[in-house]
Amino acid sequence: MNNKTKKLLIISLAPTILKAGKYWSYSPYVNEMDLWFKYADQQRILSPFTYPEEVLMKPFGTKTIERYYIPFFAFNSFFNILKAIVFMPFIVFQMIRAMAWADHIHLRCPANVSLIACFVQILFPWKEKSTKYAGNWDPNSNQPVAYRMQQSILRHPFFTRNMKVLVYGDWPGETSNIHPFISATYYDTEKVPFIPKNYTQELVFVFAGMLVPGKRPLLTIQFIEQLNARGIPARLELFGDGPLMADVRAYITALRLEQQISIHGNQDKTVVKAALLKAHFNILLSKSEGWPKAVAEGMFYGCLPVTTTVSCVSWMVGEGQRGIIVEPSLEQAVDYFIEVFTASDLNIMAEAALNWSQLYTYDRMEADIKSVLEGTFVSKV
Repeated sequence: MNNKTKKLLIISLAPTILKAGKYWSYSPYVNEMDLWFKYADQQRILSPFTYPEEVLMKPFGTKTIERYYIPFFAFNSFFNILKAIVFMPFIVFQMIRAMAWADHIHLRCPANVSLIACFVQILFPWKEKSTKYAGNWDPNSNQPVAYRMQQSILRHPFFTRNMKVLVYGDWPGETSNIHPFISATYYDTEKVPFIPKNYTQELVFVFAGMLVPGKRPLLTIQFIEQLNARGIPARLELFGDGPLMADVRAYITALRLEQQISIHGNQDKTVVKAALLKAHFNILLSKSEGWPKAVAEGMFYGCLPVTTTVSCVSWMVGEGQRGIIVEPSLEQAVDYFIEVFTASDLNIMAEAALNWSQLYTYDRMEADIKSVLEGTFVSKV
C-alpha cells in the first residue's frame, strides 16, 4: 500500500518484553498497537523492558518489531528520583536516536516516559507526530503535576508542530491540535438491535472492572443493598478481580447479600457480553478514568449506564439523556437514581445509549488510526 507510513515509532511506558522469541506487553495495549503497526512498513518501540508490577500480557501479532531499550524509571521516591537523574542522559539519547529514525512519532500519554518524550519531540518540528492521551483530559480535574505538564505541552501548537493529540471526549475551547478520539471493544459485526426491557421486574446491574479503590466496588455493592432496602428489587453481577476481592467477599458474607450480589471474577468478553445483553444497567461509580471502557461496552448492548461524572462520561451519556449520572455519595446516588427511575422512560434512554455507542466500533477505530498515519484524520464525534 503506497500510502503506508514507512517508519513508525511508538514511545510508551508499557514494557516490551522479549519472551520465547516474541515481544509481549499489556494485552489491551497490544491489541491497539497491532492496528497502528498494520499501517506501517517498519515498526519500532521505545519503552522499558521491565516493569515493577505484574500485568496481563500477550504477544504482539506484528512480527517485524524492533525495540529501543530504556530502563524503567519513576519520580515517586527520593531514591527513584536519583536513579532517574543518573539514567536521564541515556534515556534522552535513546529518544533522540529513535525520533531521528522515524517518519511518524507516536506518544502514549500520560506517563513518565511520555513526559520526557513531550520535551524531546520539540526538537523534531518537521516530523509527523501523534499522541494518544489515554488519561482523563478534563481540564478541571485534579491531576498529578507530571500529567498537567504533559497536557500543557500538548495543548500548545507551537511545541507540538505536525502533531495530532487524540483525547477522550469533546472538550470546548481546546486548541486546534486537540482531537476527540474514541476507543472501542466491539466490531461492526457484533452490533445488535435494541430490545426493550422490563423495568418493573428485578433490576439487574453489571459491574465489570478491576476491584480497586478507584472503581469503588464496595460503594456499588452498597448501592444495590440500599435499593433492595428501599423496596426496589435489584441484583448485581460483578465481574473482575483485584486487591479488594477479599474485602468485597467479606462484606457480602457479613451482611448476607449472596442473593443480591453474584461474584464471577475475571471472565472472557463473551461471558460479560451475555450478561450485558440480559441486564438493565451497567454501573461504574469510579473516582478516575481515562476511557470508561465498561460504560461504553454496556451502552453498546442497550445497558443503561449508572455512573459518576468522571473524565468524559458526561459527554458519553449526553449529560444524562442516555445514562444516569449520580454523585459518589451513597444516599445522594440512590436518591437520584430512584428519582430518574420513577420519572423517565428508561427504554428511550437505553436505546439512545445503544445507538451512540454503536457509532464507535473497532472497525471505525482502525479506520481512524489509518487516517491519522496518513495525515487525513478528521474527528467525527
